[in-house]
Amino acid sequence: MSDNALHDAFFALHHGLPRQGPGSDDTSLRLLATVGPLPARPRVLDLGCGPGRSALLLAERAGALVTAVDLHQPFLDELRHSAVARGLGDTIVTVNADMGDLPFPDGSFDLVWAESSAYSIGFDTALEKWRRLLSTGGSLVMTECEWTSAAPSPEARAFWDAHYPLRGTADNCSAAVAAGYTVLGLYRQPESDWDEYYGPLGERADAADPGTPGMPEALAATRAEIAMRRDHGTEFGYTGYVLRPVDPRWRTRPETAADIPAVRAVNAAAFPTPEEAALVDSLRLDAEAWLPGLSYVAEAEDGSVAAYALLTRCRIGGTPALALAPVATAPRHQRQGAGTAVVRAVLDAARSRGEGPVVVLSHPGYYPRFGFEVAAQHGIRTSFEVPEEALMVLALDGCEDVPKGTVRYPAAFGV
Repeated sequence: MSDNALHDAFFALHHGLPRQGPGSDDTSLRLLATVGPLPARPRVLDLGCGPGRSALLLAERAGALVTAVDLHQPFLDELRHSAVARGLGDTIVTVNADMGDLPFPDGSFDLVWAESSAYSIGFDTALEKWRRLLSTGGSLVMTECEWTSAAPSPEARAFWDAHYPLRGTADNCSAAVAAGYTVLGLYRQPESDWDEYYGPLGERADAADPGTPGMPEALAATRAEIAMRRDHGTEFGYTGYVLRPVDPRWRTRPETAADIPAVRAVNAAAFPTPEEAALVDSLRLDAEAWLPGLSYVAEAEDGSVAAYALLTRCRIGGTPALALAPVATAPRHQRQGAGTAVVRAVLDAARSRGEGPVVVLSHPGYYPRFGFEVAAQHGIRTSFEVPEEALMVLALDGCEDVPKGTVRYPAAFGV
């Protein structure tokens, strides 16, 4: 059997399917919403576009000018036909190119999009090669298959090690941060996204002619993949990553002992009373609450501490969680992005450590930009009276499943 026969058989199974990987329009729209505001006519690069389900959605819903890239010309031809049929022929351009060697100038796109396709060059390579394509303030959206179990079975590990070795969410977040990105949000794709892909693919496989050259091998590989998901689907899954290069104006890092006086001064200056500054000092003395490496500062150009954010150990019911407090920006640096930068940095550090949910009790108009949601919607409350909308929670790993119960703060909070 020739490689061409297997190649042709594989694409014969996939042509005309609604999707070429796990996903859904709902997931695409959720990831798009996480990106936040875009220009009126955003320039979008859809990599590994296949027949263009995402490209069409982005053109229709975001009003985007989409450059759709794939190496399989029949997919691009199918997309061109669909775009013209929907009246989008002038807004979608197709390009036959290798996503690992793209012909576009730096800063060409406001949004780079890759659903179920980055695996073809690898997550780390994609992070490295695609960053240069983003305009100032641009975002990268990728979906990546990863372990969702801390202890995958030998069968699942053997399967994926032979095809595409997986990592966990914490390791992928660490890779993104190391490559110069901050995480705007994560979304663990639901099982229904896999059904949208494997349902039609399984039906196609059942109807295929096994006498076609290369088809027996293509069918065996397809059925093994579907069976792996059926038997071990709780151990791995796709996660959507919404990333943006870090704000170059602010260097963020864990605090050092030398920073403690400056941290105290920033907190004292940012709040009307010295209580927050005293709170940080008290939390440093609480070995159960204080988590080395999760007390972060943002530096101004002169190296001084411009902003501060702290995560300490709390509990939701009996489940370990994190409390975000305080967050402070020196008055002369406020409303310039320093606070946003330091909050994103400390949340990224917690994600990279595999931490669980984060709660914050603060301004409901500010923290949703980081992905926080009203905690009461998840069955989370405090033991004292607060406005419902002021208590918020963020699932760092993108799962919607967060523990329910009462938040138990460290003793230093006095509640």
